[in-house]
Amino acid sequence: MIIIAERINATRKSIAKALKEKDEQLIVSETEKQAEAGADFIDVNAGSDPETEVESLSWAVGVVQGSTELPLCLDCASPRGFEKALEVVEKKEVMLNSVNGEKDKLESILPIAADSEARLVGLLMDERGLPQTMEDRLEVAEKIVNKADEAGIPADRLYLDPCIQPLSTTPQDVKNVIESVGKIMSSFPGVHTTAGLSNIGFGLPYRSILNRVFLTYLIHAGMDSAILDPTEYDMMATVYAAEALAGRDDFCMNYIQADRKGLLRP
Repeated sequence: MIIIAERINATRKSIAKALKEKDEQLIVSETEKQAEAGADFIDVNAGSDPETEVESLSWAVGVVQGSTELPLCLDCASPRGFEKALEVVEKKEVMLNSVNGEKDKLESILPIAADSEARLVGLLMDERGLPQTMEDRLEVAEKIVNKADEAGIPADRLYLDPCIQPLSTTPQDVKNVIESVGKIMSSFPGVHTTAGLSNIGFGLPYRSILNRVFLTYLIHAGMDSAILDPTEYDMMATVYAAEALAGRDDFCMNYIQADRKGLLRP
C-alpha cells in the first residue's frame, strides 16, 4: 500500500499560515512526523491563495525535501505550478497530483508528467463534473489511461482516484466507489488506484473511524494507494491489518515488521 501523506495542505489553517509566514519549523515538523508514521510520499499543497500558490509551492518543496528522504507528491491545480516546483525538486522520483478527464487538463498536464517521468494522480471527473455512477468513473478512467499512453506515460505511473464524495450527502456513492476500484484494477492492468480518504467522513462526527473502516473496504476491493493522515490514531495499523486480511501480505511479514517499528500502536 502506497501511503501519500496529506497533512501539508493549505486547506489546513496552520499550514496556510505557515506558508504565508514562511514558517520552516512547522513544515519540517509536519514532514518528519508523517515520515516517521510510515508515509511513502509527502504531499505538498500550497493552494490557499491562487495569487501566491506557485511561489509558495516551490518554497514548500524546498523545505520539505530538505527534511526527508521520501519522494514528494506535488499537489497543484496549475500546470505552471507543476513546472516551477519541478525545477526545485531534487529527487528523480516524484508524483503530480493531479490531472482529470477535462480536455484542457489532459493537454496541459500530461506532457509535464511525461517529460518529468513523474507518477500522476488522475481524478475520475471531467467537464460533466463529479462522477455519479461506476460507469461514469470507468469512462473517464479509460480516457485518462488512453491519453496517458499516447503521451508516453506507462500504466504503472498512473494513480486513478474515483473521487470519493461525503457519506453525509451522497451515501449511495459508497458502493459505486468500492465497485469502481475493483473494476478499474481488473480492467487496466498495471494502473494503481488511490483516493483522498478523509472526504468520506466530511461533516460527520468521529471522522477517523469512518476513514479507517472505509479504507478496509477499499483495500479489499483492490486499492493499492491512499491519500491520508498517517499520524492519525490507528490509521497505519488499519492499513497493515487490512492488507494482511486481504491476502496482500505474505505470512503477515509487513504487519509484523510494522509492529516492530512501533507503527501499530501508540
